[in-house]
Amino acid sequence: MTPDPSNAPPAGADPRLVVVGVPGNRRVSLFQDAVRAAGLAPAREVTWRDVLNGRARFTAGETVRLDSPGEDPEVDRLLRDLDDPTRVEGTARWYERFMAAARDLGRAVSAAGADPLDDPGELAVLFDKRLCHGVLDAAGVRVPVSPTSGSEGPAVSGWDDVRALMAGAGLRRAFVKIAHGSSASGVLAIERAGPGRVRALTSVERDGAGCLFNSLRVRDYTSERDVAAIIDTLAPDGLHIEQWVPKGVLDGRSADLRVVVVAGRATHVVVRTSRSPMTNLHLGGKRGDLDAARAVIEASGGSLSTALALGEAAAGCFPLTHCVGVDLLPAPSWRRYAVGEVNAFGDLLPGLTGLPGGGAEGLDTYAAQLAALPRRATRRTTEEPVCGHLT
Repeated sequence: MTPDPSNAPPAGADPRLVVVGVPGNRRVSLFQDAVRAAGLAPAREVTWRDVLNGRARFTAGETVRLDSPGEDPEVDRLLRDLDDPTRVEGTARWYERFMAAARDLGRAVSAAGADPLDDPGELAVLFDKRLCHGVLDAAGVRVPVSPTSGSEGPAVSGWDDVRALMAGAGLRRAFVKIAHGSSASGVLAIERAGPGRVRALTSVERDGAGCLFNSLRVRDYTSERDVAAIIDTLAPDGLHIEQWVPKGVLDGRSADLRVVVVAGRATHVVVRTSRSPMTNLHLGGKRGDLDAARAVIEASGGSLSTALALGEAAAGCFPLTHCVGVDLLPAPSWRRYAVGEVNAFGDLLPGLTGLPGGGAEGLDTYAAQLAALPRRATRRTTEEPVCGHLT
């Protein structure tokens, strides 16, 4: 796609910055706030609807940042063919269409002489939990044990396969996740206590017709028939199984760490705590106190720098993606960590400012990304992605 003179930035927009997302939503608004705080004119906004309909255009010299398409019901319908955004099913179709759009967008950006902050090949891995787990494991990044890891992992056709794969891997407890899900959608924390005895904690709600919906309440299923029905419905979209590892505790609540890594450097950390296995804030999780967590870590003989180094190692597998959010699972001792997930759009942490000495002190996650653009340019010329062969 060649540069389009008719697509010049509107009056007052910064000719160097473009954000592709859902105009007016919180993510784009916070990014625009950071742009203005940096003394720049607002970034030009391109909608995912335009991308999906082939109307997006770019010009030479622009820096193009992708944001999540998941908060626009019309975009969700175009990607999943479902009218209800609370439905869980359809993620395989979403993945196929979103990746096709991302590849088309990447070609358009490159052809125009613009600079992308996100690489379509890496996005394809980041949005497939099986591939991402395999890339991390192959790179020596500690991850939970998984019988479905990597591009050669076995397909999971239903509950019988889940049960057999858990048994084969020696897993009494496991997380079962839809391969292309986000925000804990379709995640089940499963515990097997013997033949016919199973318990699953999940935000999935199943209606009388067998349709699955996301809920803001974590449910406790103790009937194997109910668990099997949910798994069997999710399986066509692809499933990933990984060990449910015990995590560290802070103030009586299970805890993990979201580490934001920008241009290879860990800049922000938020502690997430919960009384359930899922620490997502929209499911009742709460932000914990980082100073309190640091005190617990140091009292145990550990170091927060160990966690930050692991987050940076995980992000290093995706050097062509400017910013990722890495979910770290602390062991009960708080001395060791494993990577649960790496999130392409893991920077929505309002009010969180950068770590002292991390290069983003006093900056939120979006301002940190702007400030790190010069460092990113150097990094792109010296590092190669480790996951390109999978896409």
